[in-house]
Amino acid sequence: MSRRTKNRQIAKPKAARKGSASWLSRVLLGGVVLAGAAAWALAPRSQKDRKASNVPQMPDVWYAHRGLHDAGSGLTKQYGETDGDYIQLARRMARQAGYGVGLENDERPIAPENSLAAFAAACEAGYGIELDLQLTADSKVVVVHDPDLKRVAGCEQRIADLTYDELRHIPLFPNPSVYGDAKAEALTPAEVEAEKIMPLPQQSKYQHVPLFSDVLKVVAGRVPIIVEYKFEGNAWGARQRLLMESGDALLRAYDGPYVVESFNPMAMGWYRHNHPEVFRGQLAASGPFSFKSIDGALSWIAGKLGFNWVSRPDFIAYDWHGGHSPSMRAARALGTIPVAWTPRSAEELAQCRDGFDYFIFEAFVPPQD
Repeated sequence: MSRRTKNRQIAKPKAARKGSASWLSRVLLGGVVLAGAAAWALAPRSQKDRKASNVPQMPDVWYAHRGLHDAGSGLTKQYGETDGDYIQLARRMARQAGYGVGLENDERPIAPENSLAAFAAACEAGYGIELDLQLTADSKVVVVHDPDLKRVAGCEQRIADLTYDELRHIPLFPNPSVYGDAKAEALTPAEVEAEKIMPLPQQSKYQHVPLFSDVLKVVAGRVPIIVEYKFEGNAWGARQRLLMESGDALLRAYDGPYVVESFNPMAMGWYRHNHPEVFRGQLAASGPFSFKSIDGALSWIAGKLGFNWVSRPDFIAYDWHGGHSPSMRAARALGTIPVAWTPRSAEELAQCRDGFDYFIFEAFVPPQD
């Protein structure tokens, strides 16, 4: 064997080792790049930005989901054994605030969810409030969660199709059933028409979908509020921007502590670019990936906090089950403030308490600490 041939045979293992090292370096570099991209996507607003924009801290209180209410969200059979004290507290605080006059011996609700009475009750009890904003057909900003009135009033009309004048003639939870229901009984078409034309003096002792401006007058800065801009899906257009502009105009004229949030990253991106001085939050929840629609895919990405780069939130309001999910752990490590929605019992609170700093609650009376 010649010396040249021998040298080539010896050189082959070194080349192989060099190629392996090069491959490993590329893999490691790719991992570093991916980790950096993920951290960039998940990162909240920087402390430097918060300080430069003079952003206030989130008030450290318990937040009552849709007000302290005796009918509506969370008051299901699952929580029936624990919600008695909560409902009685809501009714007692609402009466203390002057609501329920004429209904002393009536078992129908006096402070349904997202009503003036429910918000007044929360103020009387000293709780912060979480509430939802939508636009009516005549572009008034109202406080209501669902896109229609089926669950809260028993009729199918959509909020976007009704004027505020029509909405205020439709009582929330109008049925003479026992308070504490999670949803209203369905009304017949004739009953719907009767409710729509009910004279206001007769209806005034009942609650209806309120104007946001009236809610702000009731709260009057007594407790902090979390304001959710509510949209269907991930649409972003003229109507969505109108809600942002109209809701924000009311808040800018309001003398009281508040923060804002939305499931739609574009909404918080709007605050990021237009009013960076406002404390803002990204709402999110983990869910299965869906190939059936773009909305499904976008919602899945948002649930993993993949659109934080759009909103750069100060806080993440996340489903209470997900406080220890990888994305929430990473976001918290990067400086995001975690807020839980919505534990509905002391047991659920205990399960999620170490994963969050703030809590939006309902259906039970939280501990006094």
